[in-house]
Amino acid sequence: MLFFLQVLENKLYPIPSQTIEYPAMASPVWPFVLTFLISLSLFNESLLFCNADPTDGFTLLPLTDANFELQKPYNIPLAERYSYANGVHRMWVYSTDKPFKAGSPTDPRTEIRIKGYDYSSGIWQFEGYVFVPSGTSGTSIMQVHRSDGEKPATDLMLMIFNGDLKFYSGVVVESSFYNRWVRVNVIHDVDANKLTTFIDGVQKLEKDGKGPSDFYFKCGVYAQHDDSYYMESRWRDIKIYEKDG
Repeated sequence: MLFFLQVLENKLYPIPSQTIEYPAMASPVWPFVLTFLISLSLFNESLLFCNADPTDGFTLLPLTDANFELQKPYNIPLAERYSYANGVHRMWVYSTDKPFKAGSPTDPRTEIRIKGYDYSSGIWQFEGYVFVPSGTSGTSIMQVHRSDGEKPATDLMLMIFNGDLKFYSGVVVESSFYNRWVRVNVIHDVDANKLTTFIDGVQKLEKDGKGPSDFYFKCGVYAQHDDSYYMESRWRDIKIYEKDG
């Protein structure tokens, strides 16, 4: 038996300790503990899933200047509608500008057309960070384009209207888009005929495509309807990915 010392009137006296018996945990408690642990494990797994990046499972493809074809009003020098500095492609256009080639019925644009990675099957992804200054409106800033001359011409257009990013001129993909850098990822699963848009890594839109074609990506500014007199977008860290396997 264990003993402790007790101080009484400056003298030490040994006293026996009392044995404390703890009751065994009642068996009905264990199912609740087990359920809690399983729930915690599933919650952690769900967090890992939610934190997945849109580019997971994709292969980054090399890009050089040769992959960036610039389209601008045909009658003016490129430097009057495009600049590149510190890794940022700045593109702007006016609603009164000419189209990108003489005789074209299309509206004014200054855009990058990705060359060398046209595709007709598989799963492809465009990524870039975009900045749209306030006042820009009624313009497309990113496209998944079909073969030239086809109607309809696109499977996806992301447009700016009064500060909101929209799918064409309908569904709002992201509000309050002005004056901030935004990461945009668009995944095109050709075989499944699906296009998925992510904003800052979060899925915001999934839409069906319009059937088979040869596709390519574009970004910049391309006037649509109710367009502002001046339109601008800036792009950096543009990347193209292809799904592994």
